[in-house]
Parts: sequence; C-alpha cells; structure tokens
Amino acid sequence: MVSNEALQTVIDCIVNRQLGKAIALLENYLYTFVQPQTSEQLEQLKADYKLMTDYWMRGFDDPEREMLYEKLLRRLYVLTSNVYARHYIRNSGFVMSTYNQARTSHTDWSPQSLRQNMESFVSDVALLELEPEHIRKEKSHDVYEKHIQTMGHLFDYIWTSKQWSDGVTEAFGQMLLTPTIDARDQQLMVSAITLSLLNFFDFNKFRLLLDIYCNTQDEYTRQRALIGWVLCMDEKAARLYPEIREMIGKVTTDERCCDELAELQMQLVFCMTADQDNRIIRDEIWPELMKNNNIRVTRNGIEEVEDDPMDDILHPEISEQRMEKLEKTMQRMIDMQKQGSDIYFGGFSQMKRFPFFNATANWFIPFFLQHPAIDGIINNVRGKKFLQTLLKSGPFCDSDKYSFVIAYQATIEKLPAHLLDMMDRGEATLVGAELESSDTQTPAFIRRSYLQNLYRFFRVFPSRSNFRNPFEEAECRRIYFFANKLLQQTGAEKKFGEVVSFFMKHKIYDAAKATLENYRNEQRDELFYLLNGTLLLRTHGECNAGLTASDSFACCLELNPDNERAWSGCARSLFAEKKYEQALHYYRKLAEHRPGKQSYLLNEAVCLTNLKDYEAALKILYKLNYEDADNINVSRVLAWALVGAQRYEQAEKLYQQLLDTDDPLADDLLNAAYMKWFNGNRTEAVALFRKYAAQENTAFDATTEFMVNESALLSEHGLSEMEVRLMIDQLL
Repeated sequence: MVSNEALQTVIDCIVNRQLGKAIALLENYLYTFVQPQTSEQLEQLKADYKLMTDYWMRGFDDPEREMLYEKLLRRLYVLTSNVYARHYIRNSGFVMSTYNQARTSHTDWSPQSLRQNMESFVSDVALLELEPEHIRKEKSHDVYEKHIQTMGHLFDYIWTSKQWSDGVTEAFGQMLLTPTIDARDQQLMVSAITLSLLNFFDFNKFRLLLDIYCNTQDEYTRQRALIGWVLCMDEKAARLYPEIREMIGKVTTDERCCDELAELQMQLVFCMTADQDNRIIRDEIWPELMKNNNIRVTRNGIEEVEDDPMDDILHPEISEQRMEKLEKTMQRMIDMQKQGSDIYFGGFSQMKRFPFFNATANWFIPFFLQHPAIDGIINNVRGKKFLQTLLKSGPFCDSDKYSFVIAYQATIEKLPAHLLDMMDRGEATLVGAELESSDTQTPAFIRRSYLQNLYRFFRVFPSRSNFRNPFEEAECRRIYFFANKLLQQTGAEKKFGEVVSFFMKHKIYDAAKATLENYRNEQRDELFYLLNGTLLLRTHGECNAGLTASDSFACCLELNPDNERAWSGCARSLFAEKKYEQALHYYRKLAEHRPGKQSYLLNEAVCLTNLKDYEAALKILYKLNYEDADNINVSRVLAWALVGAQRYEQAEKLYQQLLDTDDPLADDLLNAAYMKWFNGNRTEAVALFRKYAAQENTAFDATTEFMVNESALLSEHGLSEMEVRLMIDQLL
C-alpha cells in the first residue's frame, strides 16, 4: 500500500493531541501538494482554533473549551485522512482506475437511490418465479448480470471512499439492516467497508460494523461484521475517539460475543499456518495418496492404472496394506481439517488466475448458483450431481467454490469414463468434503469460510499490494488481537486465560506475553500466575507483568497450595535462578506426592548434586539406574554425580557409554573432558575439550570457562592455577 510519511506524522500528532503542531504540518504539506478545497477547509479550522486560543489568552473561562478542542482534533483527523486517501488513490494506477470507474459508471450514488436499486432487484427476482421456466432462465441471467455489475461498482465505490459523514453512515446502516435488501448484497457491502477501514481508520465505518454485528438478523452478515471490526480495532484511534472503548466494552457484555471472539482468535492463528499446512499436504500427504491409488496424472489428463493380477497370487497382503496406508493418509488430512487447518489453500490458490478474479468484488461475493459467470456451467456439464452436492455441503469458502466450478468445466472431459459415471450418479467425493449440511450453518463454520476468503484475497489477488494486509507479520497486532489494549476491562477478559493457553500451545509467545500484560491486578487468578510463570520458563524471560517466574508460581500457590503444576513451576524456576535449596524442597514435595514419577526423583538428585551432596544424590540415582538401566538421562546425571564424588573410574564407564554414539551431546563431551582431566588423563581431556569446542553453535573460550565459570569446580577437584593455565595453553 502506498504510504506517506509526512501525512502519517500529521496523524500521529493528532492522535497525541498536538493540535497546533498538526495544523502547521498539514499546512506545510498543502503548500507543496496544492489542494485548494482542502486548504480552504484547513483555514476555517485554523481560524476556529485561533479564536479558541485568543479567548484562552485573554483569560476567559470557557466550560466548552475541552469539548471544542476534541471536535477540532477530530475535524483535522478527517481532513488529514481524506488528504492521505487522495494521495493513496493518485499514486496507484490500480486504485485510481478503480476509483474512476466506480464514479463514472452512470450510477446515482445517493443512499436513497442505492437502496431503491437493491430493493428493486429483490422484487425482480421474486417476479421471475411467475414466468414460464424457459423464459425465467433467460430473464434470470439478465437480471443477475445487471445487478452483479451494479454491486461490483458499489463495492469499489465503498472501499475507495474517504471518511464517511454521520448522515452517510446512518443511511448505509439502514440498508445493511433492512430485510428488504438481499442478504448477499449486505454481506458484500460489509466486506467493502472492511477493506476501506483496513486502509484508513474511519470512526463512522468502525461503529457501523459494530452496530451491524449487534443488530443484523443474517448470520453471514453478522460474522463478516465481527471479523471486520476486530481486524480494524485501533488503539491509537481510541485516543482520539474514546467512544471506541465504550462500544467494545458494551458489546463484550454479551457472553456469546466473548465466545465468538475467543473462537475467532484461534481461527486467525490457523489462517497464519496455511503455508505450513500446505507444505505438509504437498510434501507428505499428497505423495502418499498418489503412491497408493490406481490413478496416474499425465499430460493428457488422468488415467486409471490397473492392478497387477499376479500381486493377488504372489503378494495377497500388498493390496490390504496399501489400502490401510491410504486410509491413514486420508484420515490425517481430515484430522488436520477438523483441527482448523486450511487444507485446501494450496490447491485452490492455484485456481485464482481466471478472469473472474480480476474484479475485486468477486473475491467476496457469497457463492450462489445464479451468478452469471457460472450459471451456464452448472446445468451443462457431466457430473452435475457431484458438483451440486459438493457446492452445497462442501467445506469450501465462496471464492474456492467459484474457482472449482470454473476449473471443473475445463477439466471434466479429461477424467476417466468410470469416474465420470460415478460423478453423474453422485457417488464420487473429495477428501474431507463429507460435512453434514447443519455443520455449514454454524457461526464457527461461516466465520472460518469468510476468513479463508480474506486470506486468499490478501495472498493471491494480483493487485494485493494496494491493500493493507492484516495477515502480514508487520500487521500481527491485528491478527493476535487479544493482545490489544482495547480488550482490557471488557467482558473479553474472562477469555484471556483460554486464549493465552492456546497461544502457548502454538508457541506464539509474544502474543501470549502481551495478553497476560492485559490482565488487571484484581483479575489475576490462579490460572494467570500459572500461565505467566510457564511462559517465562519457556522463553527464558526475566519478568512479565511485573513478575518473575518464581514470583508467579509462588502467587499461584498462595491461591491454591495444592497445585502440583505450581510446585513443579516453583522447582524449575528456582533451579534456573540457582536457588537449589529451595528448588530441592519442591522436588521432594513432588516426589512424595507422586512416588512413581521418575522425573521428580531425577531432578531431586540434580539439585543435590548442585548442592554438593553427592552421597544423597547417588543413593537416589543408583536406585533409578537399577530400575531403568537403559535410561540415558539417569546415566547422564549419575555420571556427573560420580565425578562430583571423585569416583572417576565408575564415572568413566558411564561416559564411555554416553559418548559411544554417532552424535554425542555437546554437554556429555564437556563433562567427560572434565572427568578425564580430574582423573589425570590430560591428553584425552584436551581431545574432548577440542571436540566440544568444534560442535556447531558452541561458543567455548577456555580462559573464561576455567578461570571464571568453573573456577570453583576446578578448585574443588584439587587443580592448581598453574594446572589450569597449562590446560588453557593447550587449547589455544
């Protein structure tokens, strides 16, 4: 999207309530980029501001002064935003062309005329039912074609529009809520408003989307409005329009809204993994499917490959194994879809090169069979029953359905005859396409389908660079919206814990951290402290929300002294802080609580080792080693405890086992080197130190390691400074 740093600076000043500076900056901009009408409006605003400051300078007490200042800020924001929009339009050939075509389409853009036009379309469609079938088909195409053209222009008119006045907003609000207008038209208008808002924040458009979300009776329109206002929440704009916080606070008093916000947050995360999911399907699942079926793709179409009849005689188990593997592969794909993955993105993104998708509006038009671009295909191809069933109940977004129909016409004749017969009978289907019709009517499915429409548009549309893409990494604040400060002190707070848990499960730690920081002090509960501590442990963070990891787990235990996960968190965080005595207390508590859990006993032994209580550690480790002699972690801790107890011969046997692998751990190399050195095997120690230093991602400086990091350890094992200096020299 075309940006302008000078105008963005003006907007930042307005948001920061620097009215005088913002006026001066915009005035300077208009000296360079002359816009007479805008300059005139700015002069009027400047005069109003001067009048206010004159009264203030003369000592007059004006109770309306603060309100007037707010109004002037907003007037200047609208003016600057419109200047910015004009810059955006003029500096993009695509946007300029779209803007001009919509406004030279001989359409009356007054809200009254638009509403009358859309209501007339509903009447025309109703009257078609009175016509004989052969006449109805012909007239239907003409009616829909004319209307689609009009709605395409309206879509372009809306998304290229500047700031809306209260009157225009009110008129569109009535159109979007009246039952006398086709719901598909209302859904399309909501999408256009969303695109416009993403490019330039407009308070009136934002509040309109919130109003539609709260009041529409059409679930499809409602879900589009929800996604629109959520993606367009703007913390900076809320400084200028405090009403935004009030409106979000009001809408989130509804339990249903809070549930939908949490679901939407998770669905947006799955959108962001579409590329990763596509790689799994392309590199792992699809090759397996092709390998285990009897279909071959050739230059001339798809051919059936006959099974070798000798396999049934010589290898009767092969067919059964192949079918079992095929079923497992297909089930893996279906499971990905059930978990929320967009399994069709990779395939359908390649089917968006048809001329149909050159029109921006066509990416957002709800799918319907009467669309003039496809109505001639649906009724005139083989496999019609298969196609209609798939379009009716398949888990595809609208743009994918249009892609499928258009591509279907081009490929249908290249399919094997027996497959065409199956499709004619409606017996064929696609992987993951077996959905109950009721499933496609749920708010969650409707929302996911529309998100896929959006994602495809921003990823595949040829002119996508002209739009601010909410799915880009730079715009991640829009995607991970639970981290937005506008959800503080709202009903959405009750969903913070659930969402943070989801973020952490998917390793989105920055968003988890920011969401935890959104908690108010009085809202911090047992789950908050547990999540905050766990996050700090996973990210090796020092502090979040004013707390360290050990502080967080301690607070959790104050609320619930019997929380086992908090005991474990305390133990791990205290150990990381090298508070081994305190960590030992919690590991012993855990071991007593779950006597059979090996990891707790092992960590207890590690604490004892760090406290130099090697005999107590060995008592535990010998028992663990006896019970599970093949456990490499037990062997590793036991070996180092034996080194600490100066039982080098026993330790050497264990280190030999640990190092007798193709790729030993770097830490095992280092510890074995110390063991060799302590035991007087200096040549072997030098070789192991060098091998350790050669490991990838290992930063080894002998002087720092021996003289600073491990000086106490070396002294404990009787090595003099001269001995250490000699070893350093050997490793230079």
